[in-house]
Amino acid sequence: MPFGQIVVGPPGSGKTTYCRGMKEFLTSLGRKVAVVNLDPANESLPYEPDVDINELINLEDVMARLKLGPNGALMYCMEFLEQNFGWLNDRLAGLKENYILFDFPGQVELYTHHTSVSHLLEELQRQEYQLVAVHLVDAHYCTDPGKFIAVVLTSLNTMLQLALPHVNVLSKVDLIEKMGKLAFGLDFYTEVLDLSYLLDHLRKDPFMRRFRDLNEKIVDLIEGQSLVSFATLDIQDTDSVSSVLKLVDKAGGYVFGEGEARNIQLMQSAMTADVNYMQTGDAREKHTASGRSTSPVTAAELA
Repeated sequence: MPFGQIVVGPPGSGKTTYCRGMKEFLTSLGRKVAVVNLDPANESLPYEPDVDINELINLEDVMARLKLGPNGALMYCMEFLEQNFGWLNDRLAGLKENYILFDFPGQVELYTHHTSVSHLLEELQRQEYQLVAVHLVDAHYCTDPGKFIAVVLTSLNTMLQLALPHVNVLSKVDLIEKMGKLAFGLDFYTEVLDLSYLLDHLRKDPFMRRFRDLNEKIVDLIEGQSLVSFATLDIQDTDSVSSVLKLVDKAGGYVFGEGEARNIQLMQSAMTADVNYMQTGDAREKHTASGRSTSPVTAAELA
């Protein structure tokens, strides 16, 4: 039974960098890894793909031949891949002893309401692939209450659409406050605590105040589901990558291969069953000025 990760998320969230970093980390543990590039717009890869969709179809070619914009062409490429699943299945046949990282495109619509990606995942599951969706979101969205609420809603929609074991990740957490101060401690965002506090901040924004009723309904929907939470990731931090991997392995039912546990211990990563996998406290202390307090930041401080 092949195991793998479906790496998705908005453009710029760090999916390709994640695949490179996770491959390097897994390889250091002794896990045999393959990376599959399924982004037809991604031609300059920082890793050597074991399977590359550009051998089947290329975004620029589709745009030129069909006179489509990048979004329409990307949807066409995914539909073409769905119709030619046999091509992908044939190339994956020789990788079934590997742990596979699937690097998907960054167009949000592909994971919220378009069906080609979900159909591809259904086909992979029929081939007995044990998959976990890793949904990356740039952590800087936490600095903007409106954008964070939108990101949480997108994450919820993606979880329901892909219908896989799912791990949401705030990527680039080491850069989180370069775009502005957080209104609350980092754990407020990772645990998606009472979002009504963010509504208070939105009401102070002259533009967002116009959408008060809509924002309240969106928050009610998110909190009514109680499904979304986030891990944090600094891809350059071994402990951070290890924490995310443990969450993914737990979600997918992966059992460590021979020697992996020992290798993780040698990297000083906790392996006990009761470990706090997200290590939000460590990320807060390392990367946020508010790490020493979870008290709300005042409006004057945010200005």
